[in-house]
Amino acid sequence: MKLPDKHTRLPQKKTGVLLINLGTPDSTNWWDIRKYLKEFLSDQRVIEVNPILWQIILNLFILTFRPSKTAKAYQKIWMKRQNMSPLRYFTIKQTTNLKQRIKNKFIEIDYAMRYGNPSIAKKLSELKEKGCQEMVILPLYPQYAAATTATVCDEVYRTLMKMRWQPSLQVIPHYESEPLYIKAIAVSIKKVLRKINWTPDVIVASYHGVPKKYFEKGDPYHCYCHKTTRLLVEHMKIDIPIVTTFQSRFGPDEWLKPYTDETIDNLPSEGKKKILVICPGFASDCVETLEEISIEAKESFIENGGENFLTVPCLNHNKEHIDLLEYLVSKYLIKR
Repeated sequence: MKLPDKHTRLPQKKTGVLLINLGTPDSTNWWDIRKYLKEFLSDQRVIEVNPILWQIILNLFILTFRPSKTAKAYQKIWMKRQNMSPLRYFTIKQTTNLKQRIKNKFIEIDYAMRYGNPSIAKKLSELKEKGCQEMVILPLYPQYAAATTATVCDEVYRTLMKMRWQPSLQVIPHYESEPLYIKAIAVSIKKVLRKINWTPDVIVASYHGVPKKYFEKGDPYHCYCHKTTRLLVEHMKIDIPIVTTFQSRFGPDEWLKPYTDETIDNLPSEGKKKILVICPGFASDCVETLEEISIEAKESFIENGGENFLTVPCLNHNKEHIDLLEYLVSKYLIKR
């Protein structure tokens, strides 16, 4: 169809695919860490307390003292050659590999972070400028929680509310029981088992925790985590028991139990001195898996009488993970 004279040139109609991960500071310096923590901990989906009281506590106390501790944790795992956090590195790899799988001139694939850079607003705007009139959003959280998947949706919707010409929108839901996801986890465990010359007494499946009151208010996250572990046990059919625990608790409230750190510390006294730990809820290795588990939890386990401790890497950009991402995204793409 011929456009009228002087009509604004319209870009070719495309579909935008946006992978969204939790986020990362831009560097390990104090101010970048503080900026990241402020954005993250100001989210009312993450911290469900009186917002006025919380902002006083956050700005006067937490953001004064916590950035130094968090910076030290990031410094232990920071990828110096790439000058980025592992989470950013692996999210970029996932995006690049998915682009290679889905080669279509009508599809633009990119990534964003819920907190930090690149922001969801920035990437949605860029995709829109490239002609993306349809958006497919993939939150990289296998198990739904209000503090993860829902807050990604919140930010996407806030961004769209400011757009005069809005694209259509599809959000890919949680995928905790997707067979390709369970298979990918199982393959990652089997790869490690083939490389070691000892048999684990137990495999600890450690998921990020949330306050218990969130579960009591109706958040299904706890159930989805246990469902993933159950399906993994059924799929693998091995004699090694797999137990579910929850890590990374913050503040004085009770969180989902059993706690990962307490469980791991107590295992040697129960005669379980050889363990594997896997973190199925994390799409990419990050400070929680590399520092909190692979370094801190391992040291504590050995100090308490443990003998062998090994962390199974996250799915990162493994072939099986890209298979899963391609499958999840492809279901929402309009064929052209």
